[in-house]
Amino acid sequence: MAKQTDNQSYDGSQIQVLEGLEPVRKRPGMYIGSTGYDGVHHLIKEIADNSIDEAIAGYATKVEVVLLEDGGVQITDDGRGIPVDKHPKTGMSTLETVLTVLHAGGKFGGGGYKVSSGLHGVGSSVVNALSTKMIAEVVRDGQLYRVVFATGGIVEPLKKVGKVDRPTGTRITFYPDPTIFKETIDFDYKWVVNYLRHQAYLTKGVYTSVVDERTGDSQAFYFEGGIQSYVKHLNLGKDVLADAPFYVEKQVEDCMVEIAVQYNDTYIETVKPFANNVLTPDGGTHLVGFRSALTRVINDYARKNSLLKEKEDNLTGDDIREGLTAIILVKLPDPQFEGQTKNKLGNPEMRRYVEQVMNEYFSYYLEENPGVAKKIVGKATLAARARKAARAARDNVIRKGALDGMGLPGKLWDCSSKSPSDSEIYIVEGNSAAGSAKEGRDSKTQAILPLRGKVLNTERARLDKMFANKEIVAMIQAFGVGIGDQFDINGLRYHKIIIMTDADVDGSHIATLLLTFLFRYMKEVVEGGYVYLAKPPLYSINRGQKKIYAYDEAEKDKVLADLIADKKSRGTVIDDEQDVTKQAGVTISRFKGLGEMDADQLWETTMNPENRVLIQVRVEDAEEADAIFTRLMGDDVSLRKSFIQSWAKNANLEDLDI
Repeated sequence: MAKQTDNQSYDGSQIQVLEGLEPVRKRPGMYIGSTGYDGVHHLIKEIADNSIDEAIAGYATKVEVVLLEDGGVQITDDGRGIPVDKHPKTGMSTLETVLTVLHAGGKFGGGGYKVSSGLHGVGSSVVNALSTKMIAEVVRDGQLYRVVFATGGIVEPLKKVGKVDRPTGTRITFYPDPTIFKETIDFDYKWVVNYLRHQAYLTKGVYTSVVDERTGDSQAFYFEGGIQSYVKHLNLGKDVLADAPFYVEKQVEDCMVEIAVQYNDTYIETVKPFANNVLTPDGGTHLVGFRSALTRVINDYARKNSLLKEKEDNLTGDDIREGLTAIILVKLPDPQFEGQTKNKLGNPEMRRYVEQVMNEYFSYYLEENPGVAKKIVGKATLAARARKAARAARDNVIRKGALDGMGLPGKLWDCSSKSPSDSEIYIVEGNSAAGSAKEGRDSKTQAILPLRGKVLNTERARLDKMFANKEIVAMIQAFGVGIGDQFDINGLRYHKIIIMTDADVDGSHIATLLLTFLFRYMKEVVEGGYVYLAKPPLYSINRGQKKIYAYDEAEKDKVLADLIADKKSRGTVIDDEQDVTKQAGVTISRFKGLGEMDADQLWETTMNPENRVLIQVRVEDAEEADAIFTRLMGDDVSLRKSFIQSWAKNANLEDLDI
């Protein structure tokens, strides 16, 4: 991206002041969402987004982040530099105004930015208020200026430091306040890497980098192809219908519409809508316009080229979006987001603009690539047939279920509680383990659903195949949320879905198959934090009447080491583990599976809320999770082989970090 240099038009008169700063420290959650992990990382985003805005406007080419060894973070860009002249309203320097006054920034119609992600403009001052220390350094016309703050107040006023060898730029260094962020103030390198990678994809030609001084790790990103490169990244490991994505970038009025599309052979839709580089996960007018145009254009092409029979119904949007990967990026001067979190774009004109661009240019693309167009229509036609088959199968299941206890599966041992927040369901491998679980459970709050064998690999199956699988159907009925176009998270009957399988290879495979189903077809259940993995013990260590459970080898070794230390402190000479077991009267039993445990053992070790170990399944990075399931459960054997070779030495269920 070419860097503009006309910084003369960017001065203090363009910074608009709306109100004061003090409420931020009293109610930080109102400004950054939370004061936990997400909140502390939101601080980086607030500052770095300002640097990205400079790049979007064409004034910056680099955004660099350094995670400092002393716990701070430093963010540098080569943009115009925040103005340092006296602000006409506050009487302070413009730099001090931007960093100490809430709602002061260059994004409120003063002419500083035509396009920006920071609609509310509270970012920099909020970060300052929530930091024990912030250092702002600005270069204007080769002169370096510096100001230092503490918890939002100025402790070292703005001063000119001297000349430097770069003409312009901004560097912000800050340290999160541990009295605000009590859960953590440690920055996650992986989070920063993912954030900067996305920004590099969305702002083609910008260079982003991160250096972690704590570990020595570093990464940098530069994508000349922008969102085309992003789409290719999302489709890695999948068979695509066309080697090169469809791409268009078009100015409409004072807005920019940029779209990249590439189909793959999976059954999953991956569409990411952005407005001014901000992901809008709930969509908005730009997504509505894209979907409407895509459906219209493909149906028109299919009719025109006799790919749909005269009496056949039009393809639905769901049919057409099966296997679709797309990025929609719109840039507009006055984005109307819904709420501070900016989850949905509301500008009505963007629907019209996106529709206009897609109608014209995607039509050209299909006409110029008839082979690709035929594949897309053919895939959508198969999806339509599968949808009709799935509907018939689902109706059949519902008809049968209606005779079977309000649609619940017959093999479900339900709990008596009707409150989802108090209820949990154990998905248990095998009838013997399920029998022990049923006998040992708390029947008021704990339901048991036994599974027989390995469930269907839903990574390679459409809904019509799933309705033919009894184990999948049983879970759909038990959870209460439905599936496909009838999915509704509000129907969830249990707020803990606990996968309980043996701690062996088969158990791990079954757990992975279940996670694949939940992630692909009930993603909101996973994202809501309702899914858990039970961790049964591997060993029972008995010493007289005392019984200790060890959940892995390391824990077993620690228990034995403690016993050794205890005996040695009493003067006993012990040379090895055998001596411990003999002299201390210790016996060690290894559980081969859940079915070996009686009801009391299963309750005590794996089901009692006071003792059990549960691993919550979280989607920290949806793109990485998608790639992992593609590698592990997809058709490409070479990807799976590579994964196994990489992790063979330290394979563990917890390594499936999604």
